[in-house]
Amino acid sequence: MLRPLPYGANYLGWQETPELRQALDNKVLFRYSAPAPSNADLLEAHAAERLGAARALAVPNGTQALRVALMGTRPRVGEPVYIPAVTFVAVAGAVLSCGLIPVPVDVDERFGLDASLLPEGAERVIVAHMEGLVADLPEHVPYVIEDTAQAMGGRHEDGRCAGSVGYAGTFSFHHAKILTSGEGGLVVVRDPADWDVLRSYTDHGSAREQGKYPAFEPGAFYGENLCANEAVTAVQLQQFRLLDEILESLERHYALTLETVAARPGIEVSPKRAGDVKTSVRLLLDSRELRDRALDRLTEQGLPCWSLDKYLLPDHPVVAGRASLYADGFPWNLADGDDRFRALSRDGFTATRERLGRTLCIPLAPELDVENQTLMAKQVASVLAAL
Repeated sequence: MLRPLPYGANYLGWQETPELRQALDNKVLFRYSAPAPSNADLLEAHAAERLGAARALAVPNGTQALRVALMGTRPRVGEPVYIPAVTFVAVAGAVLSCGLIPVPVDVDERFGLDASLLPEGAERVIVAHMEGLVADLPEHVPYVIEDTAQAMGGRHEDGRCAGSVGYAGTFSFHHAKILTSGEGGLVVVRDPADWDVLRSYTDHGSAREQGKYPAFEPGAFYGENLCANEAVTAVQLQQFRLLDEILESLERHYALTLETVAARPGIEVSPKRAGDVKTSVRLLLDSRELRDRALDRLTEQGLPCWSLDKYLLPDHPVVAGRASLYADGFPWNLADGDDRFRALSRDGFTATRERLGRTLCIPLAPELDVENQTLMAKQVASVLAAL
């Protein structure tokens, strides 16, 4: 039962996107030329309310969302940004593109950043909520950015929405995410004053008013062109209206799978918390060999599955090789010979590598009804039982 499309892509429909029709009828796709309120305005207001944030800002993709959030902290070139050792390489790339140095920090058993390893005085930390698991946030850090690309709709243990607790939260609408517009990103902040800075940065540093040319007031700074698109934000708005339905179906499929996957020697379920987004069932097997055999058998049966090995950043060429398109190796060259920029781990990531090598993920399918979710769970259970 191989799913042809991931998560929210299965919910895309022309009839459910009136804002897209209107944008095409208006023949205006640039947010600041569109009739007010623009689709971007509507999306940002809806997202801020749903995610418990003061303000939200639409940007072209999730990587740019991280970059914009980092620039809002007004960093100095060459400063460290502590990031989890297990996450997608875009996190390191976003840090580097700001002229900052990513410092991988080892993770806990849930693959969330281990805050106990952070040095005293750490200023900037990105915490990635990987694969729907809402990670714990470090305390006493001025700028914590929550990378919520894979956990849209998740909640911290105190009930607050993932992405709304730190200095800023970032989200992705990439094709493989919970909600999708093919590409797209979102930044949310607690302080409206921070939003003003980030919004200006995404529009050449200007203080633009709807329908007008960019205005540059005293104290203006340079920025980039990262403005949202009216057609894309229309699709994102449609997706947001389906978020709760998708989350509820994922919860149901998760519960059905846990009931069906019987206990088997050598395989245990890595439980998710109540606030985690149930994008998958994560299994921990006794050995890499058993994990790989499970991956092969599930794939042979057309059942979706994946491993997390590729997310270990200390082994990724971008981090391990410190390559750069700049002739002088910028910004990696700023870290040469400086022990402050060495990765932080108790054992050289040995335990993390070992745990990653035994981890298997079974993605869940919110678009399926109860009958087909149950069938998929039984098929997975049958393959695992026969290992």
